[in-house]
Amino acid sequence: MSNDNLSVGVGVLGATGYIGEPYRAEMRECDGVRMVALCARRKEPLEKAAEEDGADLATDDWRKGIEHPDVNFVVVGTPDAFHYEAVMAAAAAGKHLFCEKPLGMNAEEAREMTDAYLNAKTLAHFVPLWTRWSPGFVAAKELVQSGAIGEVKAVVYRWHNPRPLDMALTWRDDPKLSSSGTIADVGSHAYDTVRWIIGKDAVKVLAHADTITPAKYDLGNVNLTEALECGETGTEGKEARKGNTVDYASIAWEFEGGIVGSIILSHAPFLRRGLVPELELHGTEASLTVDRFHGKVTIGRPDNSVEVIKEVSPGGFDIGNRFNKWVIPALREVMAGKSQLEVDAPNLIDGLKAQLFTDASLESSKLGEWVKVGTVN
Repeated sequence: MSNDNLSVGVGVLGATGYIGEPYRAEMRECDGVRMVALCARRKEPLEKAAEEDGADLATDDWRKGIEHPDVNFVVVGTPDAFHYEAVMAAAAAGKHLFCEKPLGMNAEEAREMTDAYLNAKTLAHFVPLWTRWSPGFVAAKELVQSGAIGEVKAVVYRWHNPRPLDMALTWRDDPKLSSSGTIADVGSHAYDTVRWIIGKDAVKVLAHADTITPAKYDLGNVNLTEALECGETGTEGKEARKGNTVDYASIAWEFEGGIVGSIILSHAPFLRRGLVPELELHGTEASLTVDRFHGKVTIGRPDNSVEVIKEVSPGGFDIGNRFNKWVIPALREVMAGKSQLEVDAPNLIDGLKAQLFTDASLESSKLGEWVKVGTVN
């Protein structure tokens, strides 16, 4: 029997933000999904969003969004510092959950949030670790599982997401709102991708982290889209200062089974994509690289021969309507009675594991020594 007729009433927290806008656009295209309640801080963008979605409620009070009787699926897309209270309220109200990563400001918050949903048993919980569905990484996982490179021994990753020099400050530059800057922002994706491909968790890390982007203008309460588009306009008389969160990190990591390697994470404008492969997996029989920028998955063999084994769409970042393809189907599986842990989709446990890794990395950068990565149990 199809689950497609199961109705989904959505409440979006952070509805007009950098991620809230595209998420809403995708959900509007999903059959049987109705945008019920939208929550955001600024009145004019919120009213526009409510008109676009045909939402019943537009409010700056997130509690009303969660408590609305027609909302059964809460999407939390607010700054990191506001996740915990909203997620715990959604769990108490018996609402299915979509929560942005990082889950919270730290692993303690993330663990409580995860426990609340695991204890609920019948509630769905989804964490948008989207890179699992990027074609190059899907191909890499299939190759690793097939034994094409033998036993994985080392992993090297470069996740560069350069932002322009002339962009404005956002909440991501504020340690009171951002869990650990770039380490949590793109590090959550990168770490989840690797552990998903190789089937191993990290056990310890040694990190260096810094803020290497020059001073940016403080334009007040702007979202990331507005900050990226500001350029030199509207900056006269405004303060320029450096952000206070990490925008660069170089991390040595060790995984279960003695797998070693390193990862570089960056939002700094100076580290650019496309010059070298993003991901390297080195095994006992061969090595494998994933270059999402150029759409190539390459195998290197002990005789130094190199073969592009698969070509995918260049870029690898646009994977279509994510809610229509994965989120809503996964939600409906749980709504129909399936256990969340039986559904093939990233959930709060995966989000907690990512937060344990990013927390350990930030701590290591402060201590200047190896730090063990915490475990879920």
